Parts: sequence; C-alpha cells; structure tokens
Amino acid sequence: MLSANAALILLIPVLPIAVWAAWSDLKRMKIPNKAVLALAAVWPLIGWWLVPFDAWLWGFALMAIVLVAGYLLFLTGTFGAGDAKYAAAMAPIFVGADYATVMLLVAACLIGALITHRIMRAIPAVRRLTPEWESWTQRRYFPLGFALSGIVVFYLLAAIWPQV
Repeated sequence: MLSANAALILLIPVLPIAVWAAWSDLKRMKIPNKAVLALAAVWPLIGWWLVPFDAWLWGFALMAIVLVAGYLLFLTGTFGAGDAKYAAAMAPIFVGADYATVMLLVAACLIGALITHRIMRAIPAVRRLTPEWESWTQRRYFPLGFALSGIVVFYLLAAIWPQV
C-alpha cells in the first residue's frame, strides 16, 4: 500500500486524467489514447521516488500483465481496447496493494458506476444537459472508463485517508 504522502502526490496528476477519461468515455464511449499515455507516464516519471526501486520495477510488470489480460478480454468481446489500455496504465499504482482490498474496490466501483450511470441516464434534466453523450443510448456496452477512473481515484483517496 502506498503511504499517504505518496498517494497524495500521485493523486495530483491522476485525478484530472481520470476525470478526462471518464468524461470522454461517457460522452463518446472512447478513452483517448492521450489520456492513456498521460496516465502511463505518471508511474515512470513520479513513481520511482515514491516507492522502493524493486516495487517501482514491479509496477511495470503489473502494467504488462494487465495489458495482456485486458487484450485477452478484448478478444472475447468482454472489454474494450481503450479500457484494456487504460487499466494497464493505472495498474502500477496498485503495486504492493492488498489483493482482497483491491478486488473489493473494483467490485464496489463497477456496481456504483453502473447504478450511477443508469440513474443519471433516467433523469430528464441530465439528458437535456448532455444530449450528445453516446453512453446514454448504448444498450450493449457500458462506459467502463467511468468505473476504472473511480477505482484509481478512490484507491488513492483511501490511502490518503487517516488509518484507524
């Protein structure tokens, strides 16, 4: 798990990128490659001085593992290619994290994003403000970048929050 200071330092560049990716996925059902590259650049540029060197290197291994797994899911039609790249770009941030805690966070964010999206889609005022959003009319696909952004942001916020 990251220290509170390390999580705060990572949150500064990660938060705007996560908002950008989520917004774009909700609006166009696509995560921009520039957002993926920006998030992927955070770990090599900042991570090396926030975690021990061996953990920093493991972050790259984790990125590669998630990229391969994401593309395998893409080949089965379970995952979008942009979602796979975005998940791989954020993966190093989770190096050293408790597996069970991360899986609980993933489940909570997936369910929360789905419920939030469906509720917001059903509100006429929201639909009028965002009529061009493709995710409102998609029935087969869900903007997973919305959930993935929540996962990384809530993970960093949890690391910052005082431990009880």
